[in-house]
Amino acid sequence: MNERALAPPVLLVEDTPSLQMVYRSVLMRAGHRVQATGTASEALTVFREAKPGVVLLDLMLPDRNGLDLMQDMVRLRPEVRVIVITANGSINQAVDAMRAGAFDFLVKPFEETRLLSAVENAGARTGRSVPRPAQPPPGAGLFLGSSDAMARVYTKIRSVAQSMATVFITGESGTGKELCAQAVHDGSARASGPFIALNCGAIPTDLLESEVFGHMKGSFTGAISDKPGAAAAADGGTLFLDEVCEMDIGLQTKLLRFLQTSTVQPVGATKPRKVNVRIVCATNRDPLEAVRRGQFREDLYYRLYVVPIHMPPLRDRGADVIEIAEAALERFADEEGRHFDGFDDEVKALFLRLPWPGNVRQLLNVIRNVVVLNTGGRVTPAMLPLELVQEFEAARATGPAAAASTLVEPTLEGLVGRPLAEIERMVVEATIARFGGSVPKAARVLDVSPSTLYRKIEGWTGGRK
Repeated sequence: MNERALAPPVLLVEDTPSLQMVYRSVLMRAGHRVQATGTASEALTVFREAKPGVVLLDLMLPDRNGLDLMQDMVRLRPEVRVIVITANGSINQAVDAMRAGAFDFLVKPFEETRLLSAVENAGARTGRSVPRPAQPPPGAGLFLGSSDAMARVYTKIRSVAQSMATVFITGESGTGKELCAQAVHDGSARASGPFIALNCGAIPTDLLESEVFGHMKGSFTGAISDKPGAAAAADGGTLFLDEVCEMDIGLQTKLLRFLQTSTVQPVGATKPRKVNVRIVCATNRDPLEAVRRGQFREDLYYRLYVVPIHMPPLRDRGADVIEIAEAALERFADEEGRHFDGFDDEVKALFLRLPWPGNVRQLLNVIRNVVVLNTGGRVTPAMLPLELVQEFEAARATGPAAAASTLVEPTLEGLVGRPLAEIERMVVEATIARFGGSVPKAARVLDVSPSTLYRKIEGWTGGRK
């Protein structure tokens, strides 16, 4: 038997059949063995028999509160890593679960990469052989492109990978900053060590310290077991801090001390521990502007901003958009068991003219949509998502600038005459939708904290799942 066959399974507890099917499919394609259930009672039975290393647990179950089930699982096997799943309106439940011993949480809707990253990180810290999905090296997989802009990125990665220098990756959302960080890790002498990714913008401020540095059993109410932080889990490897400019200013002081001493001290611990970690961080903001606004410590900025790598937006990468689209079409078609004969010339012309505000992530979503909703053949404009075709018509008429303007919603005409509270909700929901359901990214654009948006969403939805 190979290592994957011997590895403990991932237990998925999700009562919505369609979501259970999607999550299970994503995990199995990444090489994980999965056992799925839809009720708490069945989950506890499978948990006792299968002894999973990682549990994905929806907090809203039909026969029992998910938080109570999680606490039973942790009592039975303290070493298990539980990742809780919740909706935007129930974010407070996720915070309660983290305090009660959950390893991580996912807020619906979440991206495929976020799901796999959470499971991978949890598996890396169980001390058991949960399989880690293979990561593409530079120039392979989704991290590709032949433009001059990407050639400069590859050159810098090759130059810096073998050093211990801190790498600071900048670029718009969806440009591939985490793939760049993974490429730095894969090209280094630490490639056999762990690559631990932590999204500083997706974790509530009051939980971030515990996520980075860990905590000891009994250090606060609900801390029922020791929890190693991301810094300790990355010992011997690379710690990737995504959206680092979203880190609370108080925690930035502790991060600076960690960088200076290479020691971590979990919450509640009396002695620090020495670790050997390389730091790679990323942001889609201007870090120096964050320093000027007092949101990011200047001394931390200069400590982290040693070797900068800028990921160019897709609109500045020329024919890379076609190269990426063709590779994605082949990969997604293979996953879905279908055959496509490439792209119509009109589609290629459209791809080259569009502004792609969501960058590579948006392009991949478009290709996935095409593959899922069509049986095969040559991809024509009629097979593209309707909103992309509308942008195409605008681009043909007046160029990319007009196409970009069609992305702005809601329109002023749609707002005039409405109550101010209703306008606020429309703008917030449209912004969240624009960024693929990411509340932290929407909060950054709206210049408010993510917690403010979570409170507003919970108020609008009444805490419904």
